[in-house]
Amino acid sequence: MKILVVADREDPGLWDYYSPKKTEGVELILSCGDLRPEYLEFLTTVVNVPLLYVRGNHDGRYDVKPPEGCVDIDDQVYNYRGLRILGLGGSYRYRSGGDMYTEKEMQKRIRKLKGTLLFTGGFDILLTHAPAEGYGDLDDLPHAGFDCFNGLMEEYHPQFLLHGHVHEEYGDFQRERSHPSGTRIINGCGRYILDIPEGSWPEEGKTGSFFYDWYILNRKRR
Repeated sequence: MKILVVADREDPGLWDYYSPKKTEGVELILSCGDLRPEYLEFLTTVVNVPLLYVRGNHDGRYDVKPPEGCVDIDDQVYNYRGLRILGLGGSYRYRSGGDMYTEKEMQKRIRKLKGTLLFTGGFDILLTHAPAEGYGDLDDLPHAGFDCFNGLMEEYHPQFLLHGHVHEEYGDFQRERSHPSGTRIINGCGRYILDIPEGSWPEEGKTGSFFYDWYILNRKRR
């Protein structure tokens, strides 16, 4: 499955100078946050595939104008063709305002999802705005990473953590990192094409979680 990952800055090559060849074969778009709603609306329209997003720390504008035709997956597990995608947007809290969290607040969000993750049998992609602590974050508080993301990866071993928030121009930029859990961590700043081989995630209805598999298969029959 070919996935277009976007975050943080609108890519002129996709917006001002878009051509279908640039997104040929893309089946899904994932946004890691801090992008104008008009940009997300444009992408899902011209590529003509679903767009799932989490909010960044500069996405308070979505309260007034959420991106139409796109799906907010914050605090939920979204199933796309069997691929289970967990969304946890926002950055580390460095001032008052929305879409920012302390470590304890992010831990609380994760605890509330424990029942969901038991039901789904885990997840395959962790979609966030902020990075995990020690894996692509910076020393300043606004760009600190969450240690609880490390715990999530160690417990559930997802294939990927996709994040944004740390821009290329900030220095010490690395597109991809490896986590001890086996998770590939990818900074989606700008745009990135992620190609996941078919068969590398559970087929729909074959996760091993009985009730979730029954739910997914029953939903497909409707």
